[in-house]
Amino acid sequence: MDFFRRAKTTTLYIGATRIPPLRRTHPPTMRYFALAADYDGTLAHEGIVSPSTLAALKRLKDSGRKPILVTGRQLDDLLQVLPAYPIFDRIVADNGAVLYSPISRETKALGEPPPPAFIEALRFRGVPLTVGQVIVATVEPYDTTVLEVIKEQGLELQVIYNKGSVMILPSGLNKSSGLAAALAELGLSEHNTVAVGDAENDHALLGLCELGVAVANAIPTLKERADLTTTLPAGLGVEELIDQLLLNDLTGVKPSRADQQIVLGKRVDNEDNVTINPYGSSLVIAGPSGSGKTTVVRALIERLVQNDYQVCLIDPEGDYDQLEKFIALGGASRPPEISEVFQVLQNPKSNLSINLIGVPLADRPAYFGRLFPQLQELRSRTGRPHWIIIDEAHHLIPKSWDPAIGALPEKLSETVLVTVHVDSVLPAALKSITGIIAVGPSPEVALGQFSKAIGFPSPISEPLPHKTGEVLLWRVGEADGLIRVQIEPPSDETRRHKRKYAVGELPPDRSFYFKGPEGKSNLRAQNLNTFIQLAEGVDEETWLHHLRQRDYSSWMRESIKDKDLVAEVREIEDDPASTVQQSRAKVIEAINKRYTAPE
Repeated sequence: MDFFRRAKTTTLYIGATRIPPLRRTHPPTMRYFALAADYDGTLAHEGIVSPSTLAALKRLKDSGRKPILVTGRQLDDLLQVLPAYPIFDRIVADNGAVLYSPISRETKALGEPPPPAFIEALRFRGVPLTVGQVIVATVEPYDTTVLEVIKEQGLELQVIYNKGSVMILPSGLNKSSGLAAALAELGLSEHNTVAVGDAENDHALLGLCELGVAVANAIPTLKERADLTTTLPAGLGVEELIDQLLLNDLTGVKPSRADQQIVLGKRVDNEDNVTINPYGSSLVIAGPSGSGKTTVVRALIERLVQNDYQVCLIDPEGDYDQLEKFIALGGASRPPEISEVFQVLQNPKSNLSINLIGVPLADRPAYFGRLFPQLQELRSRTGRPHWIIIDEAHHLIPKSWDPAIGALPEKLSETVLVTVHVDSVLPAALKSITGIIAVGPSPEVALGQFSKAIGFPSPISEPLPHKTGEVLLWRVGEADGLIRVQIEPPSDETRRHKRKYAVGELPPDRSFYFKGPEGKSNLRAQNLNTFIQLAEGVDEETWLHHLRQRDYSSWMRESIKDKDLVAEVREIEDDPASTVQQSRAKVIEAINKRYTAPE
């Protein structure tokens, strides 16, 4: 099937919402959308940027990427020595304290100006100074005097060094914080940015970005920190870097940031971490209802968000509305407007859950067919959202997918398809998926369906033993491709289960019923809060009847599935010396301390 077949221009409606005509989209081809470069010693040699370096920056800009200048120089000085400054989309000056837009000529101070008393004290002691909007600069060895005055006046200021220069700034301001402000204005993420520098104050710059580069003349410690060192110095090195960016987007240069690998869990056989590459990977998460897919999805989402990757979750059933650090759009009353979706996603730090419960089941593929190409278009301009997670993929991209209602890219990258039925998902959507996480007691079923769709032999054919919390990860085409993984659960899993059992509503067949020895009562406890309320009010005969039959611990074992709670309650039930009042108080206390006490 041709995934780039142009969709027919039709007018679609989801309820009363008009969906505008579909435009053809292309898959993202770039990983890096911004280059953040230092000035002196990096772009410039002896204060001057050569014509060839400026030409390289223009080529970079013409490719759709954003050149950003990040310098320790004060803004006024920089604008005088660099007439070609409009080539940059943003300038971060004063070592991160001032942000300037060459297009609008707007200047924004990112910190407070230096206290007049501080400046006066330094001048009184003979320290040579230049004073900017926020920064105060001098040279070594006057840093000793600067530190003395900071201590004497009790100021929250920091000293930053740069090849003999000494810069004094408010605490927390540096090239990293200044670049972060610039990227926010441009709607870009540090995960889509390359930084290049040469000196001490560039450590923070390289530390923020996905890929850090040192020019050949950089100090040794920066070269050690960098992911790549150019073979040529200063501006020539930047030209070399730009040429590689334009040639292949630096494919093959592996970033060293710790968050480059997302921890899924541990191998069962040797307890090594099992990781997912956040760039270039795509996954199916498959298994029957109730098998634990949601736990795996939540764990993956939590790790991505912790590491500042933007996540867009398409949630047909509204199962993820309570995700931390997510904005949820849509609900039972109406579908989310597509314009709302992209208003949220314009902020690189915003994660989004799109609740489609208000979209009729039959209309969901059409809605998805409108939404997904526009998500891909946003990716082609910004690299975001970094990950798209599609729950109930068999409903949104069904086997019967009609190209007239939408288009998918040739390759699904940084995408997760979550499904109960792999064989009900459009096979062409599965062909570029790089791996599958099979969840539940019969992983060979999901693996077999996936292997058939992609035309690759399944790694197993026989049923395998299964333990709770374990999944099978198959990385297609890798020598050690099939791994049994103990999932590292999301940190909110315990809190979520506590809320569910404390105040949620268990179905009738999993609720507890206070009936008494003759079955005269039928008081239903659909959660632990209700259990406590009823336990406090039932007569002693009813309480003792269930206690002696170990009904309380049996219910908690079957419905609450909390081994520690079950063990404690079983011990109370088995204590013949405990009175009715004592046993009742102890059981309630055991529940309270685990579930209903304030956190």
